[in-house]
Amino acid sequence: MFYAAGFALGRQLHRVRPWPIGARTVTAPAGHAVMLAGAALAVGGATEIPRHHSTLVPQREVSALVTTGVYRISRNPMYTGLALVYTGGSLRAGSWWPLVELPAVLLLIRRLVIEPEERYLSSKYGEQYESYRGRVRRWL
Repeated sequence: MFYAAGFALGRQLHRVRPWPIGARTVTAPAGHAVMLAGAALAVGGATEIPRHHSTLVPQREVSALVTTGVYRISRNPMYTGLALVYTGGSLRAGSWWPLVELPAVLLLIRRLVIEPEERYLSSKYGEQYESYRGRVRRWL
C-alpha cells in the first residue's frame, strides 16, 4: 500500500504541476525492463516463502528463516522488487514526481515494516539471523 500511495501521490502532483521525464523513446522501454526485473524479484521472493511452509502475512509467526532463492541476494526481495516496479512505472508514466516520492516511501517501509520484521526475526532466530544479516544486504 505504501508503494501504491506514493505512486498515486506522484501522479496527482504530475496532473497539478507536470514534470515530464524526457527521452521517451529510451525511458519508456527502460521503465518496462526495470518493471519486469522488479516483478521477477518480488515474485521470486513470494514463491520462495511457501516452499519453506512459512507465511507471507507479516503479522503471522514465521515457521522458517528463508535464506535460499532470491533471499541469497536480498533480505527483502519483495520490497526491493516492488521498489523497482515503482521506479519502472515512473519511467513508463513519464513523470519525475513519483520518483521524488520514492525516498519517503522507502523510508516508511523501512521504519514501519522492515525494522519491526528484523527485530522479530532477530529475537526468534538469534545468531542464525544475525549471521544471515551479515552476509546478505537489506535491499541489493
